[in-house]
Amino acid sequence: MSLDLLVRIVHSTAMDEWNKRNEVAFKALFGSPEGRYLKAAEKSVTLRAPEMNQDSGVPFAAYIHPSNPNKGAYGGFSFVIFPVEGAPCLVGLVVGTQGLAPDEAILGRPGHARKAQAICAWLNSEFGKGKQIAWAKQDPTRIDIDIPSELQRQWNVYKSVLDRYGKVMYALFTPSSDKEITKQAVTALLDLCFEERGFEVNATHREDAETIRNKWFGSLMPVVLRDKVHQLLDSRRFVILQGPPGTGKTRMALQLLADEYSGSGRSIQFHPNTTYENFVGGLAPQESGTQLGLAFAPKSGFLMESALRAKEVYPRPYLLHIDEINRADLSKILGEAIYLLESQSTEHRAVDLPYDFGEPFHAKFELPDNLQILGTMNSADRSIAIVDVAVRRRFAFVSLWPQMSVVEEYGCELMRDAFRRIVSIFIEHAGEDAFSLVPGHSYFLKSDEAAAKVSLKVDLAPLLEEYLAQGYVTGFAEPIRTYLQWLQSL
Repeated sequence: MSLDLLVRIVHSTAMDEWNKRNEVAFKALFGSPEGRYLKAAEKSVTLRAPEMNQDSGVPFAAYIHPSNPNKGAYGGFSFVIFPVEGAPCLVGLVVGTQGLAPDEAILGRPGHARKAQAICAWLNSEFGKGKQIAWAKQDPTRIDIDIPSELQRQWNVYKSVLDRYGKVMYALFTPSSDKEITKQAVTALLDLCFEERGFEVNATHREDAETIRNKWFGSLMPVVLRDKVHQLLDSRRFVILQGPPGTGKTRMALQLLADEYSGSGRSIQFHPNTTYENFVGGLAPQESGTQLGLAFAPKSGFLMESALRAKEVYPRPYLLHIDEINRADLSKILGEAIYLLESQSTEHRAVDLPYDFGEPFHAKFELPDNLQILGTMNSADRSIAIVDVAVRRRFAFVSLWPQMSVVEEYGCELMRDAFRRIVSIFIEHAGEDAFSLVPGHSYFLKSDEAAAKVSLKVDLAPLLEEYLAQGYVTGFAEPIRTYLQWLQSL
């Protein structure tokens, strides 16, 4: 109810009494029981909604930091709506033209941008129907970067607004005629704004707030189900599961092999000493009747052996699972066989081998159509990584993220608390590179509190200590150290 007046303004074509109508809608947001936010939260923002004839051509209503002056340019971030002729108001988060202060700490924190991006991603996927209805800037502090020209053309009805304020906008939503969609978008953006100011929603609205948050949080750490990976293997043949440690990548691969493939396949593991000869094939010592007792002869590697097994079970799918696929240089290991990893090719592909490996390939190697390859890689292991573009484009990459639902089901209350705390630290403070290191849910699945305390200290703490030692979390080392101190206090 408290947001209905604001949504009505967003969809109104009337321009009269702009300030008065916004004041009424603003007041309705605060105080129990109807208001969405605590009465104290009202003091954390000030409404700036100049009448149409008092503005220089681009009217707006903004919720700004109260330290700003009553009129003129303001600084910090704000929730803003921009009315235009013939369309609903443009809704978004904007940096004041006076600069980042007094909100430079919020705007510069990776978590703020990350959450704004997740909200916009959710709006596009849930309501866009193939059309972009929301957009978020990678870095809100980059007020020298304008909105992409493609979106400016697409949102031409807001041309006057975008021309004037495009560089300081960092999250935008363009409403359709559906007021319910607008309400969800406005709710998500406003909840984020007040959360950043240190205020939660009122108890009567907490369930709704959690529902909305869970929706856009799914864009931040999306759930990937096993059947989706199976479908991708069927269509693309070559897939890599990547993600932080403890997210169940290997477990999912082994479950796929056991259930969806009914054991038709094999699992191997890469390491830094894996070679072309191990994987594709090459000369290897064998016992012989010679004076030396040994002779070198062609020997099939894992890939060639898997291709042979796939031929034997054709047309039944055969899965080769490569665990820790980024622990070796895949482009070197594949050699000329990289040419065979092309699932979309309409032509028959084969490569010449340096030796005769006997039946059925001899010196010409090919991959049967029913052979599928699933690699799993830990994004925390940066010793060796897949960087070769030619290799990367041949695999479909799927990211697995930590899932609170798994911890809720299997972990005790201490584990749930520990999981929420560490995920919150990474969401708020980690840069793009470090965000992929957030510990997975498998570190938090003990159902007994005594066992949980031990596990957190001997399993999770060493991982975080290694992150610190390797410099992976330099930008937010103190929150990690504080978390480790909490673990030691348990």
